[in-house]
Amino acid sequence: MYDIVIIGAGIVGAMTARELSKYLLSVCILDKESDVAMGATKANSAIIHAGYDPKEGTLKARLNVLGSEMMPQIAEELGVRYINNGSLVIGFNDEDAEKIKTLYRRGIANGVKKLALLDKDELLNLESNISKNAVCALYAPTSGITCPYELAIAAIGNAMDNGVDLKLNFKVEEIKKNEDGYEVISSFESVKAKYIINAAGLFADDIAKMAGDTSFSIHPRKGEYLLLDKECGSLVSHTIFGTPTEKGKGILITPTVDGNLLLGPTSVDITDKTDTSTTFDGIETILSQVNKYVNSIPFNRVITSFSGLRAVGGTGDFIIKFSNDNFISVAGIESPGLSAAPAIARYVAGMLKETGIRLEKKKKFNPYRKSMHFFKNLSDEEKNRLIRENRKYARIVCRCEMVSEGEIIDAIRSNPKATNLDAVKRRTRSGMGRCQGGFCSPYILDILSEELKIPVEHITKSGGASNIIIGRTKGGEQW
Repeated sequence: MYDIVIIGAGIVGAMTARELSKYLLSVCILDKESDVAMGATKANSAIIHAGYDPKEGTLKARLNVLGSEMMPQIAEELGVRYINNGSLVIGFNDEDAEKIKTLYRRGIANGVKKLALLDKDELLNLESNISKNAVCALYAPTSGITCPYELAIAAIGNAMDNGVDLKLNFKVEEIKKNEDGYEVISSFESVKAKYIINAAGLFADDIAKMAGDTSFSIHPRKGEYLLLDKECGSLVSHTIFGTPTEKGKGILITPTVDGNLLLGPTSVDITDKTDTSTTFDGIETILSQVNKYVNSIPFNRVITSFSGLRAVGGTGDFIIKFSNDNFISVAGIESPGLSAAPAIARYVAGMLKETGIRLEKKKKFNPYRKSMHFFKNLSDEEKNRLIRENRKYARIVCRCEMVSEGEIIDAIRSNPKATNLDAVKRRTRSGMGRCQGGFCSPYILDILSEELKIPVEHITKSGGASNIIIGRTKGGEQW
C-alpha cells in the first residue's frame, strides 16, 4: 500500500509528485496515457503569468503570484529552459485603456511586482514591431515563458529519481474506499493508498464522482494555435496580449523558449473532452486578430498548427478541496495553471499535513536533474570530449533541431522513459523543426526498436493503436 496515489501526470500532478518526493512517503503517479504530460500540459501557451489577471482574493490569484515567483528556481533545478521575457497587454482606445488600468490595480492588489502603465512611445520603445495604432499598455516584467511538457517530464523524472513510482496506461475504472484508505482499480491492475490526490485535469470531475463528490463539473475549452519557424522568433521579444475578454486572455503573440513564434489561442467551449482537432475557423480567427497587434507577421512561415483543451471548472477559481476523507481534488486548473503549479503542489502538501500525515523530509533528496538539452549547451571542446567517449553524440539524427542519437537514447533510458515517437519528440525536439519529422522519424523508429527490444512495427506514434508501420514489405511474415 502506498501512502499517496496521484491520479494524473500533467503539470499539477508532476509538481505535486516532486513536492511530495521531498518527504519520507511512498508515492505513486497514475495516468491513463502512454506518457506523462499528455493532456492540457501538452498544448498550451507556455506562459508564466505575472498574476495581474485573476480576481483579487481568489486562490487562483494567490497561487499564480507565488508560483510565478517560484518558477525560475524550479526551472533551474530541473534543467528546464525558462526566459523572463516580460509581457505586454496592449490597448487601442479609451475602453481598452480603462481595462488595462483595472488589470494594473488588480495586479498591485495581488502583489505583482514591477507592474507599469506605458504610453504609446514607451510601448514602441520596448517593441518596435507593435502596431502604430496601439496607444497604451500594461507592462509586467516578471512574466516569463517555458516549455510546459518539458517541465512536467523533468518534474516527474526528478520525483522518480527520488523514489516515486509511475504507472502509465492505467485508466481508473473504479475507486473503492476501505478501512485503510482507497483501492484504485483499472481493467488490469489495482493500487492501494491511504491518500488520493485527484489531478486528472479534464477528467477530474469523473474521478471525484468515484469518491462520491458530485459538487463540481469540468468542461473543455478548445484553444487553437499556429507555430511559426524559428526565423520568425525575434519578431517580438515580449509576450503580447490584447485586452482580455470574459473567455480569457485572448489571442497572444509570443516567442517560445525554442526560438519559434507562437500565435493563439482561440477560445471555444466544447463538450468532447478528447477533441483536439484544428479547424479552418480557428485558424482564420488567429490570422484575423494577430495582425491587429503586430506588423508584418510572415504567415507563410507557419510550420504547424495544433490545439489544446483547458479544464474549465465554472467557478472562476481553482477547485482545490477534500472530495472525501483523505481524498483531495485539484480541479478546474485552467490558466494560469502552469504558472501556479509549483504553488499548488505546496498548497496540497499543506492540506495533507492538516490531516495528520507526517511530512518528514528526506536527508538525501536531490532537487537537481540534468537538462534534456545538455549536449546543445556544451562548448565545442566539451562536445568533442563527450563524442570521444560516446560516438553516438556525433551522429545528428534530427537536422532541423540538431538532435544527436546520444540524446535520443538518453530520452529512452531516463525517467520517465520515452517509449514512442512523440515521447521522444517531447524530450528532445526531434521532429519539431521545419520538416516536422519527415526525415528523422524512420531513424528514431530504429533507435526505439533497438533500445526497447521490440520489432519496429510495434513502435507507435503516441501509444495505443497509433501504429506507424503496419508490417514488413520485404522478408519475414507478410501483413
